[in-house]
Amino acid sequence: MRLPTFLSLPDGDSRRAFVLRLFLCAAAGALNVLAFAPFELYPLPLFTLGVLVACLRHETRAWRAFALGFVWGWADFVVGVGWLGIALHRFGGMWLPFTVLAVGLFCAWLALFPALASAVFVRLRGENPRLRAVALFGSCWALGEWLRGTVFTGFPWLAIGYTQATGHGALDGWFALIGAYGVGALVAALAAACVHLRARFAALAIAAVCAVGLAAGKAEWTQAEGAPLEVSLLQPNVEQSLKWDPDHFFAWLERFIDLMYQHPARLIVLPESALPVFEDQLTDAIRERLRMATLGQTLLVGIFLRNEQQQAFNSAITYGQGEGQRYGKHHLVPFGEYSPPLFGWFYQLINIPMSDQTPAPARQMPIRIDTHRIALNICYENLFGHEIARNALDAGVLLNLSNLSWYGSDSLAQAQHLQIGRARALETARPYLSGSNDGMTAALDPHGRTLAALAPATIGALTLSVQPTTGMTPYLHLTDWPLLLIALAVLILCAARLFRQGTRP
Repeated sequence: MRLPTFLSLPDGDSRRAFVLRLFLCAAAGALNVLAFAPFELYPLPLFTLGVLVACLRHETRAWRAFALGFVWGWADFVVGVGWLGIALHRFGGMWLPFTVLAVGLFCAWLALFPALASAVFVRLRGENPRLRAVALFGSCWALGEWLRGTVFTGFPWLAIGYTQATGHGALDGWFALIGAYGVGALVAALAAACVHLRARFAALAIAAVCAVGLAAGKAEWTQAEGAPLEVSLLQPNVEQSLKWDPDHFFAWLERFIDLMYQHPARLIVLPESALPVFEDQLTDAIRERLRMATLGQTLLVGIFLRNEQQQAFNSAITYGQGEGQRYGKHHLVPFGEYSPPLFGWFYQLINIPMSDQTPAPARQMPIRIDTHRIALNICYENLFGHEIARNALDAGVLLNLSNLSWYGSDSLAQAQHLQIGRARALETARPYLSGSNDGMTAALDPHGRTLAALAPATIGALTLSVQPTTGMTPYLHLTDWPLLLIALAVLILCAARLFRQGTRP
Protein backbone atom coordinates (compact mmCIF):
# COMPACT_ATOMS: atom_id res chain seq x y z
CA MET A 1 0.00 0.00 0.00
CA ARG A 2 1.25 3.47 -0.88
CA LEU A 3 0.24 6.81 0.62
CA PRO A 4 -2.12 8.54 0.19
CA THR A 5 -4.19 5.79 -1.46
CA PHE A 6 -7.39 7.82 -1.92
CA LEU A 7 -5.50 10.15 -4.28
CA SER A 8 -5.33 7.31 -6.82
CA LEU A 9 -9.02 7.75 -7.64
CA PRO A 10 -8.74 10.06 -10.67
CA ASP A 11 -6.29 7.74 -12.45
CA GLY A 12 -7.77 7.70 -15.93
CA ASP A 13 -6.63 9.63 -18.99
CA SER A 14 -10.04 11.12 -19.70
CA ARG A 15 -10.80 14.81 -19.66
CA ARG A 16 -13.04 14.28 -16.62
CA ALA A 17 -10.22 12.65 -14.65
CA PHE A 18 -7.84 15.47 -15.61
CA VAL A 19 -10.33 18.14 -14.51
CA LEU A 20 -10.76 16.33 -11.21
CA ARG A 21 -6.98 16.33 -10.73
CA LEU A 22 -6.91 20.05 -11.50
CA PHE A 23 -9.52 20.63 -8.82
CA LEU A 24 -7.58 18.53 -6.28
CA CYS A 25 -4.38 20.47 -7.00
CA ALA A 26 -6.10 23.83 -6.64
CA ALA A 27 -7.66 22.79 -3.33
CA ALA A 28 -4.32 21.49 -2.04
CA GLY A 29 -2.49 24.65 -3.09
CA ALA A 30 -5.02 26.87 -1.33
CA LEU A 31 -4.81 24.72 1.81
CA ASN A 32 -1.01 24.96 1.84
CA VAL A 33 -1.08 28.43 3.46
CA LEU A 34 -1.99 26.73 6.75
CA ALA A 35 1.52 25.26 6.84
CA PHE A 36 3.03 28.73 7.26
CA ALA A 37 2.86 31.12 10.19
CA PRO A 38 0.72 32.04 12.00
CA PHE A 39 -0.97 28.62 11.65
CA GLU A 40 2.27 26.57 11.51
CA LEU A 41 0.75 23.21 10.61
CA TYR A 42 4.23 22.25 9.47
CA PRO A 43 3.53 18.56 8.59
CA LEU A 44 0.82 19.71 6.15
CA PRO A 45 3.10 20.06 3.05
CA LEU A 46 3.53 16.28 3.05
CA PHE A 47 -0.17 16.19 2.21
CA THR A 48 -0.54 19.31 0.04
CA LEU A 49 2.53 18.55 -2.06
CA GLY A 50 1.61 14.87 -1.90
CA VAL A 51 -1.66 15.69 -3.66
CA LEU A 52 0.28 17.34 -6.49
CA VAL A 53 2.70 14.40 -6.79
CA ALA A 54 -0.16 11.88 -6.73
CA CYS A 55 -1.91 13.75 -9.54
CA LEU A 56 1.33 14.00 -11.54
CA ARG A 57 1.81 10.27 -11.12
CA HIS A 58 -0.95 9.63 -13.63
CA GLU A 59 0.38 12.08 -16.22
CA THR A 60 2.77 11.38 -19.06
CA ARG A 61 2.30 14.61 -20.99
CA ALA A 62 4.37 17.59 -19.88
CA TRP A 63 1.72 20.20 -20.73
CA ARG A 64 -0.82 18.54 -18.45
CA ALA A 65 1.76 18.31 -15.68
CA PHE A 66 2.50 22.00 -16.23
CA ALA A 67 -1.20 22.78 -15.82
CA LEU A 68 -1.44 20.80 -12.58
CA GLY A 69 1.59 22.53 -11.12
CA PHE A 70 0.27 25.89 -12.25
CA VAL A 71 -3.13 25.61 -10.58
CA TRP A 72 -1.49 24.29 -7.39
CA GLY A 73 0.90 27.24 -7.35
CA TRP A 74 -1.65 29.88 -8.33
CA ALA A 75 -4.03 28.84 -5.55
CA ASP A 76 -1.15 28.70 -3.08
CA PHE A 77 0.03 32.22 -3.88
CA VAL A 78 -3.38 33.85 -4.19
CA VAL A 79 -4.32 32.66 -0.70
CA GLY A 80 -0.83 33.06 0.78
CA VAL A 81 0.23 36.49 -0.54
CA GLY A 82 -3.11 38.01 -1.48
CA TRP A 83 -2.33 40.67 1.13
CA LEU A 84 -0.22 42.37 -1.57
CA GLY A 85 -3.49 43.88 -2.74
CA ILE A 86 -3.77 45.87 0.50
CA ALA A 87 -0.70 47.93 -0.43
CA LEU A 88 -1.96 48.50 -3.97
CA HIS A 89 -5.58 49.34 -3.14
CA ARG A 90 -5.74 50.74 0.40
CA PHE A 91 -2.48 52.67 0.38
CA GLY A 92 -1.55 52.88 -3.30
CA GLY A 93 -4.97 54.06 -4.47
CA MET A 94 -5.31 51.47 -7.24
CA TRP A 95 -8.86 50.83 -8.43
CA LEU A 96 -10.09 47.58 -6.85
CA PRO A 97 -10.71 45.65 -10.11
CA PHE A 98 -7.19 46.56 -11.27
CA THR A 99 -5.85 45.44 -7.89
CA VAL A 100 -7.51 42.04 -8.20
CA LEU A 101 -6.19 41.70 -11.73
CA ALA A 102 -2.67 42.80 -10.76
CA VAL A 103 -2.43 40.38 -7.82
CA GLY A 104 -3.90 37.57 -9.90
CA LEU A 105 -1.39 38.12 -12.71
CA PHE A 106 1.51 38.37 -10.28
CA CYS A 107 0.46 35.10 -8.66
CA ALA A 108 0.21 33.59 -12.14
CA TRP A 109 3.83 34.59 -12.74
CA LEU A 110 4.87 32.95 -9.47
CA ALA A 111 2.88 29.83 -10.36
CA LEU A 112 4.96 29.32 -13.49
CA PHE A 113 7.79 27.95 -11.33
CA PRO A 114 5.95 25.05 -9.66
CA ALA A 115 4.37 24.47 -13.07
CA LEU A 116 7.81 24.20 -14.68
CA ALA A 117 9.05 21.94 -11.89
CA SER A 118 6.04 19.65 -12.40
CA ALA A 119 6.51 19.48 -16.17
CA VAL A 120 10.22 18.67 -15.90
CA PHE A 121 9.49 16.04 -13.26
CA VAL A 122 6.99 14.21 -15.46
CA ARG A 123 9.22 14.51 -18.54
CA LEU A 124 12.30 13.04 -16.84
CA ARG A 125 10.60 10.54 -14.55
CA GLY A 126 10.42 7.64 -16.97
CA GLU A 127 8.98 4.25 -16.15
CA ASN A 128 9.12 2.42 -12.80
CA PRO A 129 10.01 5.63 -10.89
CA ARG A 130 10.02 4.78 -7.17
CA LEU A 131 13.25 6.12 -5.59
CA ARG A 132 14.19 8.00 -8.73
CA ALA A 133 10.91 9.88 -8.62
CA VAL A 134 11.50 10.82 -4.99
CA ALA A 135 14.92 12.33 -5.70
CA LEU A 136 13.76 13.86 -8.97
CA PHE A 137 10.73 15.63 -7.51
CA GLY A 138 12.79 17.05 -4.63
CA SER A 139 15.38 18.29 -7.11
CA CYS A 140 12.84 19.80 -9.50
CA TRP A 141 11.07 21.55 -6.64
CA ALA A 142 14.33 22.93 -5.22
CA LEU A 143 15.43 24.32 -8.58
CA GLY A 144 11.98 25.77 -9.23
CA GLU A 145 11.96 27.62 -5.91
CA TRP A 146 15.52 28.80 -6.41
CA LEU A 147 14.60 30.19 -9.83
CA ARG A 148 11.54 31.91 -8.35
CA GLY A 149 13.84 33.52 -5.80
CA THR A 150 16.35 34.62 -8.46
CA VAL A 151 14.70 35.58 -11.77
CA PHE A 152 14.06 39.34 -12.06
CA THR A 153 15.59 39.77 -8.56
CA GLY A 154 13.30 37.06 -7.20
CA PHE A 155 10.26 36.62 -4.95
CA PRO A 156 10.94 33.58 -2.70
CA TRP A 157 8.06 34.25 -0.31
CA LEU A 158 6.18 31.04 0.65
CA ALA A 159 9.12 28.78 -0.20
CA ILE A 160 8.12 25.41 1.27
CA GLY A 161 11.20 25.21 3.50
CA TYR A 162 9.96 28.11 5.61
CA THR A 163 7.08 25.97 6.90
CA GLN A 164 9.63 24.00 8.92
CA ALA A 165 11.21 27.05 10.61
CA THR A 166 9.30 26.76 13.87
CA GLY A 167 11.95 26.92 16.60
CA HIS A 168 10.71 23.58 17.94
CA GLY A 169 10.26 21.30 14.93
CA ALA A 170 12.12 18.15 13.94
CA LEU A 171 13.56 19.74 10.79
CA ASP A 172 14.91 22.92 12.40
CA GLY A 173 18.40 21.46 12.54
CA TRP A 174 18.56 21.04 8.77
CA PHE A 175 18.59 24.81 8.17
CA ALA A 176 22.17 25.16 9.46
CA LEU A 177 23.20 22.39 7.06
CA ILE A 178 21.39 23.11 3.79
CA GLY A 179 19.34 26.29 4.22
CA ALA A 180 15.69 26.99 3.48
CA TYR A 181 15.81 25.79 -0.14
CA GLY A 182 17.42 22.56 0.99
CA VAL A 183 14.77 22.00 3.62
CA GLY A 184 12.15 22.63 0.95
CA ALA A 185 13.79 19.97 -1.23
CA LEU A 186 13.63 17.50 1.67
CA VAL A 187 9.94 18.22 2.27
CA ALA A 188 9.16 17.83 -1.43
CA ALA A 189 11.11 14.56 -1.61
CA LEU A 190 9.29 13.20 1.46
CA ALA A 191 5.94 14.16 -0.08
CA ALA A 192 6.95 12.20 -3.19
CA ALA A 193 8.02 9.28 -0.99
CA CYS A 194 4.53 9.19 0.55
CA VAL A 195 3.11 8.69 -2.92
CA HIS A 196 5.69 6.54 -4.71
CA LEU A 197 7.04 4.32 -1.93
CA ARG A 198 5.29 1.74 0.21
CA ALA A 199 4.00 3.05 3.51
CA ARG A 200 6.69 1.51 5.69
CA PHE A 201 9.50 2.86 3.50
CA ALA A 202 7.95 6.32 3.41
CA ALA A 203 7.62 6.24 7.19
CA LEU A 204 11.27 5.17 7.52
CA ALA A 205 12.36 8.03 5.26
CA ILE A 206 10.42 10.55 7.32
CA ALA A 207 11.81 9.14 10.55
CA ALA A 208 15.39 9.25 9.24
CA VAL A 209 15.10 12.87 8.07
CA CYS A 210 13.56 13.91 11.40
CA ALA A 211 16.26 12.06 13.36
CA VAL A 212 19.05 13.84 11.50
CA GLY A 213 17.25 17.15 11.94
CA LEU A 214 16.89 16.63 15.69
CA ALA A 215 20.54 15.67 16.04
CA ALA A 216 21.72 18.66 13.99
CA GLY A 217 19.46 20.91 16.02
CA LYS A 218 21.39 20.01 19.16
CA ALA A 219 24.73 20.97 17.61
CA GLU A 220 26.29 24.20 18.83
CA TRP A 221 27.67 25.70 15.64
CA THR A 222 28.46 29.01 17.31
CA GLN A 223 29.50 30.26 20.72
CA ALA A 224 28.93 33.43 22.71
CA GLU A 225 31.07 36.41 21.75
CA GLY A 226 31.68 39.11 24.33
CA ALA A 227 29.16 40.53 26.76
CA PRO A 228 25.41 40.74 26.03
CA LEU A 229 24.15 43.85 24.24
CA GLU A 230 21.15 45.71 25.62
CA VAL A 231 18.79 46.63 22.80
CA SER A 232 15.49 48.50 22.72
CA LEU A 233 13.36 47.82 19.63
CA LEU A 234 10.78 50.60 19.34
CA GLN A 235 7.42 49.87 17.73
CA PRO A 236 5.85 53.31 17.08
CA ASN A 237 2.77 51.97 15.24
CA VAL A 238 2.59 54.94 12.86
CA GLU A 239 -0.56 54.91 10.76
CA GLN A 240 0.48 54.09 7.20
CA SER A 241 -2.14 56.33 5.58
CA LEU A 242 -0.73 59.32 7.48
CA LYS A 243 2.93 58.37 7.55
CA TRP A 244 3.91 60.42 4.50
CA ASP A 245 1.78 63.44 5.39
CA PRO A 246 4.24 66.27 6.23
CA ASP A 247 1.66 67.77 8.61
CA HIS A 248 2.11 64.74 10.88
CA PHE A 249 5.92 64.56 10.76
CA PHE A 250 6.51 66.32 14.08
CA ALA A 251 3.78 64.31 15.80
CA TRP A 252 5.58 61.10 14.80
CA LEU A 253 8.92 62.61 15.87
CA GLU A 254 7.54 63.38 19.34
CA ARG A 255 6.25 59.82 19.62
CA PHE A 256 9.71 58.47 18.76
CA ILE A 257 11.45 60.72 21.27
CA ASP A 258 8.99 59.82 24.03
CA LEU A 259 9.60 56.12 23.41
CA MET A 260 13.37 56.67 23.44
CA TYR A 261 13.25 58.39 26.82
CA GLN A 262 10.94 55.72 28.25
CA HIS A 263 12.94 52.74 26.97
CA PRO A 264 16.68 53.54 27.09
CA ALA A 265 19.26 50.95 26.06
CA ARG A 266 22.78 50.72 24.68
CA LEU A 267 21.22 50.48 21.21
CA ILE A 268 17.83 51.97 20.42
CA VAL A 269 16.25 50.92 17.12
CA LEU A 270 13.56 52.69 15.09
CA PRO A 271 12.13 50.72 12.14
CA GLU A 272 12.41 51.06 8.37
CA SER A 273 11.60 54.57 7.05
CA ALA A 274 10.63 55.70 10.55
CA LEU A 275 11.62 59.19 9.38
CA PRO A 276 9.98 59.33 5.92
CA VAL A 277 12.30 62.02 4.57
CA PHE A 278 15.81 62.34 3.20
CA GLU A 279 18.41 62.66 5.93
CA ASP A 280 19.73 65.89 4.43
CA GLN A 281 16.26 67.41 4.95
CA LEU A 282 16.56 67.12 8.73
CA THR A 283 17.45 70.35 10.50
CA ASP A 284 20.33 70.53 12.97
CA ALA A 285 17.75 71.03 15.72
CA ILE A 286 16.04 67.72 14.88
CA ARG A 287 19.34 65.87 14.80
CA GLU A 288 20.28 67.34 18.17
CA ARG A 289 16.97 66.26 19.69
CA LEU A 290 17.56 62.71 18.46
CA ARG A 291 21.06 62.70 19.94
CA MET A 292 19.82 63.99 23.30
CA ALA A 293 17.04 61.39 23.43
CA THR A 294 19.58 58.57 23.13
CA LEU A 295 20.84 59.53 26.63
CA GLY A 296 24.42 59.13 25.47
CA GLN A 297 23.87 55.79 23.74
CA THR A 298 23.24 54.89 20.06
CA LEU A 299 20.12 55.34 17.97
CA LEU A 300 19.68 53.41 14.73
CA VAL A 301 16.85 54.83 12.65
CA GLY A 302 15.38 54.00 9.26
CA ILE A 303 15.56 56.99 6.90
CA PHE A 304 16.26 57.77 3.24
CA LEU A 305 19.60 58.95 1.87
CA ARG A 306 20.44 60.42 -1.52
CA ASN A 307 23.65 61.07 -3.39
CA GLU A 308 24.79 63.91 -5.63
CA GLN A 309 22.94 62.37 -8.56
CA GLN A 310 19.72 62.52 -6.47
CA GLN A 311 19.47 58.75 -6.34
CA ALA A 312 17.39 57.59 -3.36
CA PHE A 313 18.46 54.83 -0.97
CA ASN A 314 16.31 53.08 1.63
CA SER A 315 18.72 53.25 4.54
CA ALA A 316 19.43 53.22 8.25
CA ILE A 317 21.81 55.60 10.02
CA THR A 318 23.15 55.98 13.57
CA TYR A 319 23.02 59.02 15.89
CA GLY A 320 24.69 59.46 19.25
CA GLN A 321 27.67 57.25 20.03
CA GLY A 322 29.19 55.86 16.86
CA GLU A 323 27.26 58.43 14.84
CA GLY A 324 27.28 58.35 11.05
CA GLN A 325 27.33 54.60 10.46
CA ARG A 326 24.92 53.64 7.74
CA TYR A 327 23.42 50.76 5.84
CA GLY A 328 21.62 50.89 2.49
CA LYS A 329 19.08 48.40 1.21
CA HIS A 330 20.51 46.31 -1.60
CA HIS A 331 17.66 44.00 -2.60
CA LEU A 332 14.72 46.20 -3.57
CA VAL A 333 11.05 45.23 -3.87
CA PRO A 334 9.93 45.05 -7.51
CA PHE A 335 6.89 47.27 -8.22
CA GLY A 336 7.26 48.85 -4.78
CA GLU A 337 10.79 50.29 -4.64
CA TYR A 338 11.81 50.08 -8.27
CA SER A 339 10.16 49.46 -11.62
CA PRO A 340 11.28 46.41 -13.62
CA PRO A 341 12.03 47.14 -17.29
CA LEU A 342 8.94 47.90 -19.42
CA PHE A 343 6.73 48.37 -16.33
CA GLY A 344 6.98 52.11 -15.84
CA TRP A 345 3.29 52.40 -16.73
CA PHE A 346 2.47 50.51 -13.53
CA TYR A 347 3.26 53.57 -11.42
CA GLN A 348 0.64 55.57 -13.27
CA LEU A 349 -1.99 53.37 -11.60
CA ILE A 350 -0.74 53.72 -8.01
CA ASN A 351 0.68 56.32 -5.66
CA ILE A 352 3.54 54.85 -3.63
CA PRO A 353 6.07 57.31 -2.13
CA MET A 354 9.80 56.70 -2.64
CA SER A 355 9.08 54.10 -5.33
CA ASP A 356 12.11 54.98 -7.49
CA GLN A 357 15.03 53.79 -5.39
CA THR A 358 18.58 52.70 -6.12
CA PRO A 359 20.13 49.52 -4.68
CA ALA A 360 23.05 49.98 -2.31
CA PRO A 361 26.17 47.76 -2.66
CA ALA A 362 25.69 44.08 -1.94
CA ARG A 363 28.60 43.87 0.51
CA GLN A 364 28.44 46.32 3.42
CA MET A 365 30.20 46.53 6.74
CA PRO A 366 28.23 45.69 9.89
CA ILE A 367 27.14 48.38 12.31
CA ARG A 368 29.53 48.51 15.31
CA ILE A 369 28.25 49.05 18.83
CA ASP A 370 31.26 48.99 21.17
CA THR A 371 32.90 45.64 20.28
CA HIS A 372 29.69 44.19 18.85
CA ARG A 373 29.01 43.87 15.13
CA ILE A 374 25.45 43.85 13.81
CA ALA A 375 24.49 42.76 10.29
CA LEU A 376 21.55 44.84 9.09
CA ASN A 377 18.98 44.03 6.46
CA ILE A 378 15.83 45.92 5.59
CA CYS A 379 12.42 44.29 5.23
CA TYR A 380 12.31 42.34 1.93
CA GLU A 381 16.03 41.50 2.09
CA ASN A 382 15.09 39.06 4.81
CA LEU A 383 14.01 36.58 2.12
CA PHE A 384 17.43 35.99 0.59
CA GLY A 385 19.34 33.57 2.77
CA HIS A 386 22.58 33.58 0.80
CA GLU A 387 22.77 37.38 1.03
CA ILE A 388 22.09 37.35 4.77
CA ALA A 389 24.76 34.66 5.18
CA ARG A 390 27.28 36.78 3.31
CA ASN A 391 26.86 39.70 5.69
CA ALA A 392 26.52 37.49 8.78
CA LEU A 393 30.10 36.27 8.37
CA ASP A 394 31.40 39.47 9.97
CA ALA A 395 28.67 39.93 12.59
CA GLY A 396 27.35 38.42 15.80
CA VAL A 397 23.72 39.62 15.57
CA LEU A 398 21.21 39.88 12.71
CA LEU A 399 18.87 42.88 12.72
CA ASN A 400 15.98 43.42 10.32
CA LEU A 401 14.21 46.79 10.07
CA SER A 402 10.80 46.65 8.42
CA ASN A 403 7.57 48.51 7.81
CA LEU A 404 4.92 45.91 7.05
CA SER A 405 2.15 48.44 7.63
CA TRP A 406 1.78 48.53 3.84
CA TYR A 407 0.03 45.15 4.09
CA GLY A 408 -2.20 45.82 7.09
CA SER A 409 -1.65 44.86 10.70
CA ASP A 410 -4.23 42.06 10.43
CA SER A 411 -2.80 40.26 7.39
CA LEU A 412 -0.64 37.15 7.23
CA ALA A 413 2.38 39.17 6.09
CA GLN A 414 3.74 39.95 9.56
CA ALA A 415 3.76 36.38 10.87
CA GLN A 416 5.13 35.02 7.60
CA HIS A 417 7.92 37.62 7.61
CA LEU A 418 8.99 36.69 11.14
CA GLN A 419 8.96 33.00 10.22
CA ILE A 420 11.37 33.80 7.39
CA GLY A 421 13.55 35.58 9.96
CA ARG A 422 13.47 32.42 12.06
CA ALA A 423 14.95 30.53 9.10
CA ARG A 424 17.75 33.13 8.88
CA ALA A 425 18.53 32.63 12.59
CA LEU A 426 18.65 28.86 12.12
CA GLU A 427 20.82 29.06 9.00
CA THR A 428 23.42 31.33 10.60
CA ALA A 429 23.10 30.31 14.28
CA ARG A 430 22.93 34.01 15.12
CA PRO A 431 20.39 35.83 17.30
CA TYR A 432 17.85 37.63 15.15
CA LEU A 433 16.13 40.92 15.98
CA SER A 434 13.10 42.24 14.12
CA GLY A 435 12.29 45.94 14.52
CA SER A 436 9.00 46.80 12.83
CA ASN A 437 6.62 49.75 12.73
CA ASP A 438 3.54 47.80 13.84
CA GLY A 439 4.73 44.17 14.07
CA MET A 440 6.19 41.72 14.28
CA THR A 441 8.72 43.28 16.65
CA ALA A 442 10.52 40.29 18.14
CA ALA A 443 13.80 38.71 19.22
CA LEU A 444 14.87 35.16 18.35
CA ASP A 445 17.76 33.15 19.74
CA PRO A 446 20.30 31.31 17.51
CA HIS A 447 18.02 28.23 17.59
CA GLY A 448 15.11 30.21 16.17
CA ARG A 449 13.19 30.26 19.45
CA THR A 450 11.24 33.40 20.32
CA LEU A 451 12.81 35.24 23.25
CA ALA A 452 10.19 38.01 23.32
CA ALA A 453 7.71 39.72 21.01
CA LEU A 454 5.35 42.68 21.04
CA ALA A 455 1.69 42.44 20.16
CA PRO A 456 1.04 43.77 16.64
CA ALA A 457 -0.64 47.14 16.10
CA THR A 458 0.45 48.48 19.49
CA ILE A 459 2.79 51.26 20.57
CA GLY A 460 5.64 50.01 22.71
CA ALA A 461 9.19 48.81 22.97
CA LEU A 462 10.92 45.48 23.33
CA THR A 463 13.94 45.95 25.58
CA LEU A 464 16.21 42.98 26.23
CA SER A 465 19.79 41.78 26.37
CA VAL A 466 20.94 39.80 23.34
CA GLN A 467 24.03 37.61 23.32
CA PRO A 468 26.06 37.92 20.09
CA THR A 469 27.62 34.74 18.73
CA THR A 470 30.58 33.82 16.58
CA GLY A 471 31.32 30.73 14.52
CA MET A 472 30.27 29.09 11.28
CA THR A 473 27.44 26.79 10.27
CA PRO A 474 27.84 24.59 7.17
CA TYR A 475 25.33 26.82 5.41
CA LEU A 476 27.44 29.91 6.12
CA HIS A 477 30.39 28.12 4.49
CA LEU A 478 28.64 26.90 1.35
CA THR A 479 25.18 28.57 1.12
CA ASP A 480 22.96 27.05 -1.62
CA TRP A 481 25.63 25.81 -4.02
CA PRO A 482 25.77 22.14 -2.90
CA LEU A 483 21.99 21.84 -3.15
CA LEU A 484 21.88 23.38 -6.63
CA LEU A 485 24.70 21.17 -7.92
CA ILE A 486 23.11 18.01 -6.51
CA ALA A 487 19.70 18.92 -7.90
CA LEU A 488 21.18 19.59 -11.35
CA ALA A 489 23.10 16.32 -11.20
CA VAL A 490 19.88 14.41 -10.46
CA LEU A 491 18.17 16.00 -13.47
CA ILE A 492 21.13 15.23 -15.73
CA LEU A 493 21.31 11.61 -14.57
CA CYS A 494 17.58 11.13 -15.13
CA ALA A 495 17.83 12.65 -18.61
CA ALA A 496 20.86 10.47 -19.42
CA ARG A 497 18.97 7.37 -18.31
CA LEU A 498 16.15 8.17 -20.69
CA PHE A 499 18.64 8.63 -23.55
CA ARG A 500 20.18 5.24 -22.80
CA GLN A 501 16.73 3.69 -22.88
CA GLY A 502 16.13 5.26 -26.27
CA THR A 503 13.57 7.73 -24.93
CA ARG A 504 13.96 11.40 -25.75
CA PRO A 505 13.43 13.63 -22.68
